[in-house]
Amino acid sequence: MPSNEKELNANLFDQLTIIERIERHLEKGGVAAAKEEIEILKKEINRKLYQQPPLKSE
Repeated sequence: MPSNEKELNANLFDQLTIIERIERHLEKGGVAAAKEEIEILKKEINRKLYQQPPLKSE
């Protein structure tokens, strides 16, 4: 969970960017292009989630 408003806003902008990318692919290439973009985004997110060493040590 974000610890402050600035961090929350950054997360919301990231989410908005993802939605905009998918919408662009839907408009230009249809459902198949959007699904392909979603798979790319999933891989990018997973790389961030499972990076070694982690960004924050707990």
